[in-house]
Amino acid sequence: MFGSVQALLSASADKPLWDAVLDDDCQDRDVPREDSLSKMAALWRTMKQSVLDYDPTRRSPCGLSGGQGAQMAALDRSICGPFIQEVISTALKLGEHNACMGRIVAAPTAGACGVLPAVLIPLQRKDRLSDEDMVKCLYVSAGFGQVIATKASISGAEGGCQAEVGSASGMAAAALVHARGGSGEQMAAACAMALQNVLGLVCDPVAGLVEVPCVKRNVMGAVNALSCADMALAGLASPIPCDEVIDAMGAVGRAMPTALRETGEGGLAATPTGRKIAEGRGGER
Repeated sequence: MFGSVQALLSASADKPLWDAVLDDDCQDRDVPREDSLSKMAALWRTMKQSVLDYDPTRRSPCGLSGGQGAQMAALDRSICGPFIQEVISTALKLGEHNACMGRIVAAPTAGACGVLPAVLIPLQRKDRLSDEDMVKCLYVSAGFGQVIATKASISGAEGGCQAEVGSASGMAAAALVHARGGSGEQMAAACAMALQNVLGLVCDPVAGLVEVPCVKRNVMGAVNALSCADMALAGLASPIPCDEVIDAMGAVGRAMPTALRETGEGGLAATPTGRKIAEGRGGER
């Protein structure tokens, strides 16, 4: 199990980074390569199926989520352009699908389930990549996610939303760099920049539900990942090494007040409307 990004990069000195993560998984679980590859391929199929299973007519039990992914997809003349529009709508669809009790892949958590699929599914279509290519991207994301979980946290209750959507964004940024043929150092730079951009992001779910602002934060995580991957591919480096960024994220998470760590007691959850929603009195969406 990789305890640092530097260890991950060292293990991939003579092989692709995704392959180093695959070997580590096989060793850790004592399974053959075929077993690991089959499991990751199943996760990729589930991610794609979750988008296909999205039903714009469904609403979450509390009525806070549903239909907005389809609304975004139907926007005429998006400012961001067709590709980013699809990324945004996919992130919304997966977040809503989760809130409506649909099947998703926690990547790394259910609350952040929209980030990775939102960038990888449209990219596969755009670049005409194979499912095998996308499985390799998932190994890359898993490698960086493992380090983040080991050195810091992927739990909103422990580290705020930076640990959930933030971690997903860093994982996705690294995966995108791999998809475009970047080096391990560029993957690390992309992950570091993505995490820096969300450092200190609080977890403040209204009414304690993984809906507001969680669903739309998946959009932020996805678009952040795209921009950081492009910066890394352009040769922009992170002055602070990725491992140190992850350490800083862990320290910031531990310093956060309890009210801002998934308790639903601070931030947006503590606004007058947020409290009304929690009390079941409604409030504007």
